[in-house]
Formats: sequence, C-alpha cells, structure tokens
Amino acid sequence: MSEVNRGSRIGGWTRFVTARPRLSLLVALVITALAVFAGSGVGDRMGSGGWEDPAASSTYATQALEREFPASQPNLLLLVDAGGKGVDDPAVAAEAGRLTERLAAEKGVVGVGSYWQTRAPALRAEDGGEALIAARIVGEEKEAGETLERIAPEFRGTQGLLEVSVGGPVAVRHEMQTTIQEDLLRAELIALPVTLVLLVMVFGSAIAALLPLGIGIVAILGTNAVLRGITEITDVSVFAQNLTTALGLGLAVDYALFIVRRFREELAEGADVRDAVGTTLRTAGRTVLFSALTVAVSLAAMMVFPQYFLRSFAYAGIAVVLLAAAAALILLPAALMLLGHRVNSLDLRRLFGGGRRKPAIADSSAAEAGGGWGRTAVLVMRRAPLFAVATATGLVLLGLPFLGVKFGTADDRQLPSSAEARVVQEDIRSGFPGSPGGGLEVLGEGGATSAEYADYRERVAALPDVLRVDGPVVSGDHAYFTVLPRGEAVDQRTQRLVGELRAEPAAFDTSVTGTAAVLVDSKDAIADRLPLAAGIIVVVTLLLVFLLTGSVLIPIQAVALNALSLTAMFGAVVWVFQDGHLSGLLGFTSTGDIETTLPVLMFCVAFGLSMDYGVFLISRIKEEYDRGGDHERSVIFGLQRTGGLITAAAVILAVVMVAIGTSRVTNTKMLGLGIALAVVMDAMVVRSLLVPAVMKLTGRATWWAPGPLRRFHDRFGVSEGDSPPAAGTDSAEAAGESDGAASGAGERDKVRV
Repeated sequence: MSEVNRGSRIGGWTRFVTARPRLSLLVALVITALAVFAGSGVGDRMGSGGWEDPAASSTYATQALEREFPASQPNLLLLVDAGGKGVDDPAVAAEAGRLTERLAAEKGVVGVGSYWQTRAPALRAEDGGEALIAARIVGEEKEAGETLERIAPEFRGTQGLLEVSVGGPVAVRHEMQTTIQEDLLRAELIALPVTLVLLVMVFGSAIAALLPLGIGIVAILGTNAVLRGITEITDVSVFAQNLTTALGLGLAVDYALFIVRRFREELAEGADVRDAVGTTLRTAGRTVLFSALTVAVSLAAMMVFPQYFLRSFAYAGIAVVLLAAAAALILLPAALMLLGHRVNSLDLRRLFGGGRRKPAIADSSAAEAGGGWGRTAVLVMRRAPLFAVATATGLVLLGLPFLGVKFGTADDRQLPSSAEARVVQEDIRSGFPGSPGGGLEVLGEGGATSAEYADYRERVAALPDVLRVDGPVVSGDHAYFTVLPRGEAVDQRTQRLVGELRAEPAAFDTSVTGTAAVLVDSKDAIADRLPLAAGIIVVVTLLLVFLLTGSVLIPIQAVALNALSLTAMFGAVVWVFQDGHLSGLLGFTSTGDIETTLPVLMFCVAFGLSMDYGVFLISRIKEEYDRGGDHERSVIFGLQRTGGLITAAAVILAVVMVAIGTSRVTNTKMLGLGIALAVVMDAMVVRSLLVPAVMKLTGRATWWAPGPLRRFHDRFGVSEGDSPPAAGTDSAEAAGESDGAASGAGERDKVRV
C-alpha cells in the first residue's frame, strides 16, 4: 500500500456510511418499497407530445383556434370504408349520418363534421371508396386520451354497412404512448438478465455481480416516484421513461463497478474491510461524485429549452443520476461492510475450469508487467502522432453525413406500420386530395370587413408557394383562413411560406399555425437557447474537471475529445434514420428528416456519459501522477487499471441502450441505438487510443496551471489519491521538464515509451 495507515484515516462520511450498515440497508428497503407505490402508474400520467414551444406564435394561434373554432383543429378522424358501394350511395350516407350523430353526442367531443354533411372534397377519397368524419376531443393530453379510450371501441370496426378505423393526432399520440410503455417493459426484460450475465463475466463472483443490478433497480424505482410527483406540477414526456431505465441501469453499473473494483483491490492489498471501504470512498467515491455531477450538468442543460419533451429528460436524468450516485455512495458501502471478503463468493468461473480467481493487481508496477490495456497504452504512446491524427480524422469522417441533416417533426410514421392510427393516416396521405396535415391556418383577430378579408385572401393566394386558400370562417372578431401549400407538409418551401404569411400585411392581427409553423418556431427556440445550454455544459465541465485535476489543459482536452467522440453518433443518425439506410433491417420508416429536438437530447445524454468514462480514466491517471510524478507511466497505469473497467461498463450500457433501441417507435429506436454507438466509440476508440495519444503529445505540460489557479486548486480542489504530489512535480515546472523524469519509487517502475 502507498501508505501504512492509508485506510485507517476514515473521515466523517465514511463513519456515517459504515456505522450501521444493516440499518442503512433496512431504511433503503423501506424507501424503495414506498417508491414502488409512489411511482406506480407514472406512465399513464405522461404525455407523448411536447415538441412545440409554448410561448411561440404558432402555439398561441393553435390554442385560439381550438377555443374559437373547434372544428378547425380536428384531432380525431374516423376513416369510413363504404366497401363496394361507394361513399355517395344513399344507404351508406344514411348509415354515416347516424354514425356522425352518435359521435356528436359523446361527452368531450366537439366540432363534429363529415363528408356527408359538408361535401368537402378534402374529406372524400379520390376513388370514392372512403370518407372521413372529423371531430375534436377536448382537454389536455391525459383527458383526451381517456376520452379516446372510452369512445374508440364504440366506433371501431363494423358499423352496419361501414367499416370504421380510428385515427387522427389524438389517436397517434395515444398509440405512441401505449407502444412506448409496452416496448419499455420488453426492453427491461431483455436488459436485466443480459446485464446480470455480463456482470458475472466481469466480476466472476455472482455476489459482486448482483450489487450493481440492485443499485440500478433502486435508482429506477426512485426516479419513477420522482417523475410521478413532477407530473402533478408540469407535463412530462413518456419518452423520459426510456432514459430512466437506460441511465438507471447504466450509471448504477458504472458507479458500482468502479467502487466494487476498488474495494476488491484494497482487500487484495491486505486492508481490512473497514479500511478498504474507507479508502474506496475517499478515492473511487470522490470520482463517482464528480462523475455524477458532470452527467447531471449535461442533462440539466436541457432545462433551458421551452419544449417539455426536452425538459422531461432533464427531470428524469437528474433524478436518476443523483439517485444512482447516492445509492452507490451510501447503500453499496453498507453492503460491502456486511459482505467483506464474501463479495468474492460464488465465483462462477470455476464452473468453466477457470480455477481460483487471480488476485487483484496489488501494485502500480503491474502496468509495466503486462496486461492488454497497458500494452495498448505503450503502443499508442510510441506512435502518438499517428494514432492521434488517424483516430481524429476517422471520427470526423464518420460525422460528415450530419452536414446534410434536415430537421422535421414527428408524425404517425414513428409508429409501426401495423398500428391502426398510422394505417389511417397513410390512407389519408395516399388516397385523399390535397396535402392532409400540411395545411397552414392563419388566425385573424380584431375584426375586419368582408372586403378586407377578401383583399387579404387574394394577396395570400397570389404567393408563389400557395396552392389554394379556403375561408375565411368568421366568428365575431375572429376569423381563420386555411392555406394549402404547393410543397409537402414540412419541406423548405412550406417553411418559407410560414415566414411569408407572417410578413404579409393585413387590416387585422394575424398569427400562423400548422405543422410547418410549429416546426419553424421549435427550430427557432432551440437555436436561440442552444448557445446557453452548450455554455452551461462546457463551463461547468471545465470547472469540475479542473477541481479534480488542477490542470488547465486536461479539462479542455476532456471537452474537445468528448465532443469529437459524438461525431460517429450524429453521422450514423443521419445516414441511417434520415437517409433510410438499414431501415428494412431495423424495422422503421424513414421520413427524410430528423425530429428537431432529438440531436439536442442525444448530445446532452451522450456527452454526459462520455464525461462519466473520462472522469474515471483521468482520476486514476491523476492518482498515479500524484504518487510518482511520472507522466507517461501515469497514463499507462490509468489505462491499465480502468481500460477493462470502462470497456465493461460501456458494453453493459450499450446492451441496455440497444434493448431500448428495439422499440417500435422510431425516435426511441434512434435514441437507444445512437447512444449505444456513442458509448462504444467513446470507450473503445477515444479512451483507448485518442486520450493516451494526446496526453503523450502534450507531455507533462498536461498538468500545468498558472500560479493563481494552482493556489485555487490547492484550496478547493480534490483528487482521488491520498498522497501529496511527488516532489519536483510543481505545475509551473512541469512544462519544462523532460518526460523521462520521475521521482522516488516511481523511478524503479518507470515504463519506457
């Protein structure tokens, strides 16, 4: 051990955690049981929307139209198939009339209209075999979903001469919510046993393998309870449940792996159980705390965006990260106190002829003695310029497809092709005239004369991207026009038309809504707040890594390399999900664009997870550097001690994310598979190749900091190691010293690169 009494100086936190381990675990069990009760049914209280900016002009117009003209904003569509008779057959018309009257009599349904009432061409299929009944279900998402559940069975299926299918936006949202909940349960059933098997392979011991899984379950159940409480205050997206499961398992595994591995190392070095727990908390525990803070900051940055879809991931992410860290720093040490050396029990590798487990690496010279990760570090650092340039170039090339990204909005094609709501929308899209769902509504307020309305209509109709203008429909001081664009619902022409309509002068106040208008406003809201979110992530990350390392260069390297590690993810998202490659294999329909909020979400989550692994590696390098003062040997030691750990954690998290990626909803599939790729690339490429290559190139200047910052770190910073920095490693001198220098005992074990 580096110090004789290194494990005996147990601080107040360690005494608190280890004083009554049985009581700690009992309290945790009670709290977890209460969380199960408190979080039950949370999915039913979540929404499936949240992509729009609530303060945007389009949102205001939508709400005003819902209030003043309910029929202008139908969210329920009944697709009526008349069979071989045709929709204009008198018997079909009579049956459809009775069906329309029944729908209008339902509680919570307003603005009912049908082709048979209005004879509107847009409500009749071009072949005359189908027609639509449109209505609006009033209320917020949850209330509207409950109304749909109540009335849909009464109208779906055979209705006399008619065959009826239920669709419309409210049906799409409800089916998406139901599908996500079903897929999440399946993902958990896949991820939990696979994770347990991988943990057994990593630890060998079945007892040790169960600890991370238990921490993950506690974090997930606790987060569900937190989200259940948040739904009482504000809207929460159902998509956030996926992040809860993925991060709950993934981060719990990360933190528990790191702590249990360090605990087992201390036991192997001869420490007693209490001292081993104390040293583990002072070293690995600090790293876990810093890691949790960096991940939480990355996720908290989504709070600056107005869309509740993004804010929901911040709620879920912050809760699950903090709960996973708290469980790892409180419950796990208590369990280790009770288990002691039994943490290595039930070594399942003996069943396969593996014999007795080899003892943990007991001294830092093991980095020189061998090991795949140590040899990898030596190889990379010998050819540092080649590995740095080749790896960075490869990552940039993988990210090039993202330069062609096109942003759109989620629609029914997110659902599997067999979903009823999607089938209805597909029939409308392909068989009905015009551009269903692509129309723009212009709300007029303040009152005007018929001549003023007519003049405005003529000028709008003359715009080059306008196909037709319907209206106005007037009610008191309010009116609205429906503008059908020449382009598709959200293509660039239609988005440009939104700006033209908003700029068109009128004798009354106007505001524009519709799918393209919502998309334009959502893009603007994200663009306005993206610099703030990025600034929060970068500044806080730089500060936290500086407090951990005392270096100016390492935080900058961490941020830059983390961002670079995400390029493959963004390139793959465009190449696969926007351009449609592998769509048949993965089972989704490409819409030719990416939902606007998804890249922001994926960046925040993947950046936080990359920092998680980065902190693990950097902290161990810093610990060895403080002990011996040899820069290159410290990098090799850090990769030797954490390379396998980080890779195992990344593989397990990737498995969880791939399980999430089996979802039948495209956005969830994109989130799961994209982050799985980012995690694997970060652990196996950036941490294994790029980080040691860059640290070799920067040499001992890596640890430099100006005098004022060095004194600030001496006062407020922390490090994982217990030993003070080795003599002769003052940051101000480090930049000018040879990389071959070492001090004390480190000279004997120095690794030549």
